[in-house]
Amino acid sequence: MNVYLQNLRKILFGNTFHIFNYEWKKSYFKFREPFSDLSYALKAERVGSSAIQMAVQANIIRYLLFTGSNETGTVCLQDLYDVSQKKQEEALAAALTDILWSAGDLQSGSVCLVSTDSYFTPSTEYKVDNFTERVQLFKFIEKEIMQKFIYEHIQCFKEEGSHGVILFLYSLIFSRTIDRLREDLDSTTPHLLHSSLGNFVCRQALLNLMLTGRASPNVFNGNIQYDDQGSPLPLPLHGVLIRSDVGYLHWNREVLQHGKLPMVGSMLKTPKLPIWLCNINGTYSVLFSINSSLLSDWKMEHLFDLYLYNGQPAQNHTVILTIDTHSHHWEEGHDKGDGDLEKRFPSVEMTIRTKWEGAAIDWNGTVPFF
Repeated sequence: MNVYLQNLRKILFGNTFHIFNYEWKKSYFKFREPFSDLSYALKAERVGSSAIQMAVQANIIRYLLFTGSNETGTVCLQDLYDVSQKKQEEALAAALTDILWSAGDLQSGSVCLVSTDSYFTPSTEYKVDNFTERVQLFKFIEKEIMQKFIYEHIQCFKEEGSHGVILFLYSLIFSRTIDRLREDLDSTTPHLLHSSLGNFVCRQALLNLMLTGRASPNVFNGNIQYDDQGSPLPLPLHGVLIRSDVGYLHWNREVLQHGKLPMVGSMLKTPKLPIWLCNINGTYSVLFSINSSLLSDWKMEHLFDLYLYNGQPAQNHTVILTIDTHSHHWEEGHDKGDGDLEKRFPSVEMTIRTKWEGAAIDWNGTVPFF
């Protein structure tokens, strides 16, 4: 078990001495009130673990709108409001299962739970955190049985004090396996978390693992073998190889000012379903549509609604954004010298325009944020 735990630490932090801080340890999957305007929604604080919570949130929305027990085939926003506690737990179990099963190449998955026993022999090579050493691993080769197991143990992920987010992260790593993760990563990314302002933050490889089942460290399509001058790279850079159900959009005002914003490729920009995990100035939100045909019928993309949820306690309703890609360019009507850039062009809008260039966006009465 010692070797397992040491490898786990190395793939997470790059060494065996870093441990999760208090913010990570207290993170779990907590829903808003059942049968409310946000009954589909998880609470997420502005800490490093929020990226994981919001990636799971995207899959919860996917389940409730497009793959759950919605037999009629027609979807409306009310489907996300009429969610009981039981339905919340079913959706969470399904979302966790789908992500883990995808990481296991659709053939297997692993679930980590905490036991009372420690499975670790003390070592000078490893810093004990009195939690990881008690983790017990359960392996599955049938998805339905794994989903049933997670549902039966759903309190281990959604109760205060459960370390639920870390348990899911460990489950994700063991579902993918350390060996496959090492193959997924490249020279730009040796491990899955990095330290920023005293907290551990998810690298792109971890986001891509949750979205696509593979921990590719970059957001472009495919792998890159050559540099900008056409010379072969010592080792290829790994990008995204498949179009997954949930996509990804990225906008960062600071990065744009100080360097080059990574160009997200079409594999992530155009997922199979109209749901996107969004990294907006380093915080995570989910954008989604209730129209499953939005990305498969170009006529649907002239005028449509997107819904925004950012996981923060201050948000008390789902924001409705109307996207108009046809009538006029978004910059028309804006005086170039008019006030602060952030007020004229909110970052949420700029994020959407990385997918729909030139779109005009109506917030329908909500005061723009981000």
